[in-house]
Amino acid sequence: MGTHHEHGHSHDHGERGHEHATGVKGVLQGIFAPHSHDAADSIDDALEASSAGIRAVKISLVVLGLTALLQVVIVAVSGSVALLADTIHNFSDALTAVPLWIAFVLSRRAATKRFTYGYGRAEDLAGLFVLAMIALSAVVAGYEAIRRLLDPQPIDNVGWVAAAGLVGFLGNEAVALYRIRVGRRIGSAALVADGLHARADGFTSLAVLVGAGGVALGFPIADPIVGLVITVAIVAVLWGAGRDVLSRLMDGVDPALVTTAERALTACPGVREVRTVRMRWVGHELVAEAELDVDPSLSLAQAHEVAHDAERDLTRAIRKLARATVHAYPAHGDVHRHAHAGRAGEHRPDYLHAH
Repeated sequence: MGTHHEHGHSHDHGERGHEHATGVKGVLQGIFAPHSHDAADSIDDALEASSAGIRAVKISLVVLGLTALLQVVIVAVSGSVALLADTIHNFSDALTAVPLWIAFVLSRRAATKRFTYGYGRAEDLAGLFVLAMIALSAVVAGYEAIRRLLDPQPIDNVGWVAAAGLVGFLGNEAVALYRIRVGRRIGSAALVADGLHARADGFTSLAVLVGAGGVALGFPIADPIVGLVITVAIVAVLWGAGRDVLSRLMDGVDPALVTTAERALTACPGVREVRTVRMRWVGHELVAEAELDVDPSLSLAQAHEVAHDAERDLTRAIRKLARATVHAYPAHGDVHRHAHAGRAGEHRPDYLHAH
């Protein structure tokens, strides 16, 4: 054991930016698997971040609701049963944001004796639900494309079908851009995934638009072929969203964050060695724990001050860090020896635990 200092406030400094792919590869990566920007350009305060997430969900629900209503009007004018089915699908997809809304509300609740880390994990669980909906969209799109390819069906009211597809694509893509942008800012992989879900739905509407155009030009087979292409695109979206959501559930973080933390702690005066640095996301909050070897000649008060300074430097180096706990141990002759690597029964002298 040793002295440790815990802090729960963030500071106004950010770490170095990440490198991104450029050119066509960068564009495709931005569409199908946008980087989560774990700590850059972020909202620091946890409550403010939750409020921003709730606001994003509310606004996107309104936009998607209006999009579906416009499609209802087109259905009423055209009388197309196929368009009616697609409109009902869009209404149901808009409601998938509700679990995420509930998760953001839960994340604002204080920790309890049962849930000692709070309720932030509800956000990651909501992300799993979003992944399931994206997967379902891919299955439905693929099934419909193959069915139309094997058993071509005439498309009536081509102009209205194209109009409905355009409305659906524009509405869903607007929501996708908004959710992804806010999700990046607050560090929410689940909200980014929900944005990608809206993008997947937008691709489905785009397939309707392009397919109708192909039919109008005398290529009826264009409709199912475009549907198959869109299915592949949705699978790519699922891969990008699943990567971040599942990584969060496994306590994965960007390795660059750990490197930044180690550098910041190593540079702190009085620190001999950084034993371990552990970081994880709990919903959209980033938390860290570090163990340090410090000069053994330091007094208790001085060791506590080193731990305090190390925590301060750590939260300055990583902007999105919500909480940090730093443990300081007196270094011995072999500074590379870890707490649990000594001889059986050995007990290292420690400093008092201080908060």
